[in-house]
Amino acid sequence: MLPLTEKDIRASFINASQRERKELNLPAHLDSIDWEAIDYLGWRDPKAPAQGYVVLHLDGVATGILLRKGDVQPRTRPQCAWCEDVELPNDVAFFSVKRGGAAGRRGDTVGTLVCADFECPVNVRRRPTVAYVGFDVDAAKQHRIDVLRERSQSFVRGIRGTD
Repeated sequence: MLPLTEKDIRASFINASQRERKELNLPAHLDSIDWEAIDYLGWRDPKAPAQGYVVLHLDGVATGILLRKGDVQPRTRPQCAWCEDVELPNDVAFFSVKRGGAAGRRGDTVGTLVCADFECPVNVRRRPTVAYVGFDVDAAKQHRIDVLRERSQSFVRGIRGTD
């Protein structure tokens, strides 16, 4: 991922009002992020724990979405829709996302199950379990990274309004 400035991040949100952009709390570790080791920048707001943010590069442009964590806990352990890690060391939560454009102004939303603190870039880079003799660990890891990028970008693309 290409490095982002505070200005880039605030300007990137496609489903947030000007007020929401201005008031959002940026991640505390913004200056120390290893941009090459992440596929998107995702964080939860420490002052509003139900609020989440994801910024990624979509068609060469920084594009961000504002997410709201659902109140209801699933009865069984869910799987993250983005990294699809079956050996998750973290929780998965339901997030609703207001669509961009006119649909969002009408109140249309979409929901997804994502790692609760947006740990997907770390999860897909963990060494996968060797499935069989001759298993190409590096190729499997790269495939997981590619799938995460594809799924996260596809989700954000679906949020973006067409008007």
